[in-house]
Amino acid sequence: MPELPEVETVRRGLEALLKGDSIKSARVLRDASIEFPDVPTFEKSVRGHSFGAVARRGKYLLLELDNGAGLACHLRMSGRLIVRDGSASKKKSVTKSVEKPVKKPVKKPAKVDTREPQFLRVIFLLESGRELHFEDMRVFGRLWYKPKGASFEQIIPTLAELGVEPFDDLDGKYLQKAFSKKVQAVKTALLDQRILAGVGNIYADESLFLSGLHPATAAKLIKLSQLETLSNNIKMVLDRAIISGGSTLRDYSDSSGVNGKYQNEALVYGREGEPCRQCGHRIERIKLGGRSSHYCPFCQPKPRASKKNKGVREK
Repeated sequence: MPELPEVETVRRGLEALLKGDSIKSARVLRDASIEFPDVPTFEKSVRGHSFGAVARRGKYLLLELDNGAGLACHLRMSGRLIVRDGSASKKKSVTKSVEKPVKKPVKKPAKVDTREPQFLRVIFLLESGRELHFEDMRVFGRLWYKPKGASFEQIIPTLAELGVEPFDDLDGKYLQKAFSKKVQAVKTALLDQRILAGVGNIYADESLFLSGLHPATAAKLIKLSQLETLSNNIKMVLDRAIISGGSTLRDYSDSSGVNGKYQNEALVYGREGEPCRQCGHRIERIKLGGRSSHYCPFCQPKPRASKKNKGVREK
């Protein structure tokens, strides 16, 4: 699933490409891709609106439209918002047909994705002659239209439940308070979007490695000085990933179809069995809360449970 760096990369690209352009019409090819309102109302409501600024909250994209309206998107596992040439969807017939079986994607080096849109769910025809496509192979992504007078939080209640943005209000004291009663593994706590918005599996692993923290360490046992280091490393890792255009492991690409490159720089994520770039020991992988966690057993030693904390169980 795209995390903060991927969504932020898409945000920046969309704002640069769309600002000032307008929607001539919209065509929904898969009804379930529209979360709010119903499909006919969605297609009618977005028509004629021009694009303004594009914001991000956690992993949500929030596109400003004129007259107080808005368009929200959550890419989920494989969604993509891509601005394409106006002839892209005309290269083949695009209908609401039964979808073909999904073939397992093959990893490719970073490059511009020039494939014809195979998993097109929504087409926005723009006044500029271009098209904004919402493409989604695994069909979990969603779009919302925000009418004038409403807020994004009203139509997407989970937005109000999100924790702090890493670049805005994250520091050691915040994590200390958020983790104070968390006996769960710190890796699991970092993935809780109610604590920290936008951080996912990849960048949690990378940040814990740089901080020398074992992913299974009970969150409440981590000292303030360590949490300060962790918060700084989270920001640094996210910043590096944004500069690299995010990570492309399977389906992700930016708003122009360009793949991310951070996966080539990863220190531990996806490198099970490979030598640690810091000490040479082999990277290991464990399961925490149903998610894979990559770490170096030498650089991130599992802390010994003291008698005082004997009752705290680390996953």
